[in-house]
Amino acid sequence: MTNRRFKGLTDPGLLRSVNQDNFYLDPDGRFFIVADGMGGHAGGQEASLIATQTVKEYLENAWDSEVSSYEILEEAIIKANEGILEDQQNHPERGEMGTTVVVVLFRGEQPLKAHVGDSRLYRLREGQLEQITEDHTWVARALKMGDIEPEQAKTHPWRHVLFQCLGRKDTHRPEIAKLDIQSGDRLLLCSDGLTEEVADDGIREIFEGSESCEDIAENLIEAAKEAGGSDNITVVIVAQE
Repeated sequence: MTNRRFKGLTDPGLLRSVNQDNFYLDPDGRFFIVADGMGGHAGGQEASLIATQTVKEYLENAWDSEVSSYEILEEAIIKANEGILEDQQNHPERGEMGTTVVVVLFRGEQPLKAHVGDSRLYRLREGQLEQITEDHTWVARALKMGDIEPEQAKTHPWRHVLFQCLGRKDTHRPEIAKLDIQSGDRLLLCSDGLTEEVADDGIREIFEGSESCEDIAENLIEAAKEAGGSDNITVVIVAQE
């Protein structure tokens, strides 16, 4: 059995009639997935579902192979992109659909993280909350280049413009890196329905308020809804024992 506790929750928020987010928790705690779909009601919901199911099934099927974790994770996400592109061809009404994805993989000695888009991975360690993925957005890139200031980034009209997502022929290979995690750390995988409404300090305070993954997940979603709940909200909490 795993030496980690985990919980995932998703909520449509207060303004959306359809929840276009999807997530998956491997029952044995081997991997975790969050995907945030876009492109119309049917499209976004379908894109995030295809991504989540494709990554899940690929990881499960390849788990005991000799192939490296890096290659398996990369191929799983590439297959997800291909699956969405194929669905677009078969259903032209979903031609504009796409999705973000963020994945954490515990296989072998070295855990990995992967993401495409602006769904995030955070790590809380000894009271310090750190975003350990970099948003694939126009604003994040402009901020890194020094073209805009951090205060501008929070309200910039282009802050949701992605330069990478699944469901595009020109999507690059996913960003994959080693995940530094130790006993006592807690991880948060989330869609931007949380981070648009709740600042990092607010997220940290909610983590500090409870040891229970269930309570943290519920409190994060409630905080996002209290702040406006303008988008679908998905959170996955992983506590490393």
